[in-house]
Amino acid sequence: MENLLPKARPIEFHPLKLAKKQELTKSTFALEFEIPSALSSQYHFEAGQYVTLQFPVNGKVVEKDFSMTSAPYEEKITLGIKISSEESFANSLFKDLKTGDFIEVSEPRGRFTLSSKPHEFRTIVGFAGGIGITPILSHFKNILHTEPRTRLFLFYGNKNKKQVAFKNELEELANQHPDRLEIHYFYSQEKVGNGLFEGRLNEKKVALIINQILQLDDTDEESTIWDAVDEVLICGKGEMIKSVANACYRHGIRKKNIHFELFEEFNEDIYPVEKEFPLLENIEVGFKLFNKEYKTTLKDNKMRLLQQLLIQKFPVPYSCKSGICGSCECVLEEGQVELLENEYLTEKEEASGKILACMSIVLSKNIKVNFDLM
Repeated sequence: MENLLPKARPIEFHPLKLAKKQELTKSTFALEFEIPSALSSQYHFEAGQYVTLQFPVNGKVVEKDFSMTSAPYEEKITLGIKISSEESFANSLFKDLKTGDFIEVSEPRGRFTLSSKPHEFRTIVGFAGGIGITPILSHFKNILHTEPRTRLFLFYGNKNKKQVAFKNELEELANQHPDRLEIHYFYSQEKVGNGLFEGRLNEKKVALIINQILQLDDTDEESTIWDAVDEVLICGKGEMIKSVANACYRHGIRKKNIHFELFEEFNEDIYPVEKEFPLLENIEVGFKLFNKEYKTTLKDNKMRLLQQLLIQKFPVPYSCKSGICGSCECVLEEGQVELLENEYLTEKEEASGKILACMSIVLSKNIKVNFDLM
């Protein structure tokens, strides 16, 4: 999770003490922050959410988002972070942040969450790629703690065995809950003697997983484990999410039960757009952003609203461009748009006039939107 520009709504930060820093692999590490009792209500969170860290890099204060691996019952904030390069924000954190230091940490937010159902028998499947394990680990710990009737299956992809982050913690969870948690590891650049577990997690791999792993269900001899899946959680790079999500949908899981979190900018739709829209030209757009009023003209409506505003160099907040992160959330005050499928807005929010600019096709000659959400 990494916002390129902040959302127009303010983010609340507080200084938190770093209690622990741990190297996990050569390119990943974990940070654990203490939550003082005076701030316990501000740092109440749901499994799957994230926080933003503020940290000085080369004389400038930089903000980056990181998903939590901790579960709410643990009453702490633990993050898993990947170092992509020597010049990265993550590497600066790893080199310069010491145990006992204080750092500005935002209050938790994010919608990669699930409703808790402790009295139901549920089957939940997770697909994680690399550091995408972080929010899924939070979910799985929380579910194992709060839902005694839920069983979990995790399919976790990495380049090789040495790059598996949180392997010890995952194995400990599996040993503690052998009847409720099953983990399978996949390697894209290492041979392990079984073709099923070699290669990337993608649409073809999901089909093999369904046919070879999620087969006979001990709780129901007339169906398979896949037939019983209630929710799917996916986190990783955009191509992986797109491929796995579509595979799950084509194998019978409803889109509303497929949840995903993106860790980088992704400019494609997760699901194919199946509708056609009437062509409009010379569209007048007015919008409010960071307390400033703007007006512009769009040549036509062949592209979504966000993409067109970015082409015109307006500083509109965004991250994923795929309807997942909510960074481009705004209110439609005048005009009409078609809001394509998205993972972020609720039906109630859509009914109140909220839209995501990245998933909006303009359907009127004049529109007005407000990005300044308070």
